[in-house]
Amino acid sequence: MSSHPSADGDVTPARPARPRVVLGVSGGIAAYKACELLRRFTESGHDVTVVPTAAALEFVGAPTWAALSGKPVSAEVWTGVHEVPHVRLGQSADLVVVAPATADLMAKAAHGLADDLLTNTLLTARCPVVLAPAMHTEMWEHPATTANVATLRSRGVVVVEPAEGRLTGADTGKGRLPDPEEIFGLCADVLARGALAPDLAGRRVVVSAGGTRERLDPVRFLGNRSSGRQGYALARAAAARGADVTLVAANVTLPDPAGVKVERVETTAELREAVLQASVGADAVVMAAAPADFRPTGESTVKIKKSADGSAPTISLEQNPDILAELAATRVAEVVVGFAAETGDSTGGVLDLARAKLARKGCDLLVVNDVSGGAVFGAEDNEAVILAADGSSTEVPRGSKAALAHVIWDRIADRMGPRA
Repeated sequence: MSSHPSADGDVTPARPARPRVVLGVSGGIAAYKACELLRRFTESGHDVTVVPTAAALEFVGAPTWAALSGKPVSAEVWTGVHEVPHVRLGQSADLVVVAPATADLMAKAAHGLADDLLTNTLLTARCPVVLAPAMHTEMWEHPATTANVATLRSRGVVVVEPAEGRLTGADTGKGRLPDPEEIFGLCADVLARGALAPDLAGRRVVVSAGGTRERLDPVRFLGNRSSGRQGYALARAAAARGADVTLVAANVTLPDPAGVKVERVETTAELREAVLQASVGADAVVMAAAPADFRPTGESTVKIKKSADGSAPTISLEQNPDILAELAATRVAEVVVGFAAETGDSTGGVLDLARAKLARKGCDLLVVNDVSGGAVFGAEDNEAVILAADGSSTEVPRGSKAALAHVIWDRIADRMGPRA
């Protein structure tokens, strides 16, 4: 970083340059959603150059992109030839993201074709590249698209899994562009890691998030305060690092992370079934969810009423299965990670109890949160100690849950064997 003299003669460091992002837009109906993605980049201080294809300009005109980005917009390599834009844009970018990325655009990128400014930029980029596909289900599932996606991922490109939902017309299925907010979150994670290759590419991972609920009657349940934010941050971080991610979400109201398959559950029994099924043959499973330890022995089919004499009903409880211990014992995944929300008690401090839990559960890593006074739940930030079965530990100071997620994946990656 360069320096310059201040008014009083002192040397002060120059402000770091804004991250340079190339936002490619290819010709799909979802092109209008890229306007929201562009707004998020510009409002968070990124220097964004929009590079649409000619087909994209049929959906959203150049004046819109120019007004939102504050820069002239062109799809042609012939505009501003003296500045060699077909080479310069890719060379100078910190990130190239294409949203939406059509089947045609990905086919060209996979085969190295360069017939416009965007495909030239993709060929010359030496920074992380993120493609967010959007197309009809049949196009996404076609063997040609499947092969092109595999080729791009093998080269280190982060190809986001499309979302499921309403498509053009009356069609519904997989192929919808993920929420722009979630694409932005994934891109922020990719930018934070810089030019490092997606180290989880080719890996299949499972993350659980949220808190389970055990039904007492048609309106009441036993539950906990877990918001699912840390689990969602883990899923988003793994996707940004190239992994194939399944997220099992228990009663979470957050938007689905971009590029992540989400399975929704309610009870601990449902969580157990979904996690065990998804984890077979996985490279890693991270149990960030907070399963209820107990459930009622029976659920009332009618609402439990107050008694006339003011007495409270007696609720009989039974213990739920220990999902983490079962995952560790059966070794359905190569690396098994648990979470421990501890407060400490008369038998020991937070880390004492956590080390005992690590030994009892048999997992490879245990992420320990001190939740005294309700800390962590629902918060945007977190701090933790990551305990390992080999006796090592990693202390993670308070920071964003995204930052903690990446440290956890770093420790997981250290323990994974070579890719199959």
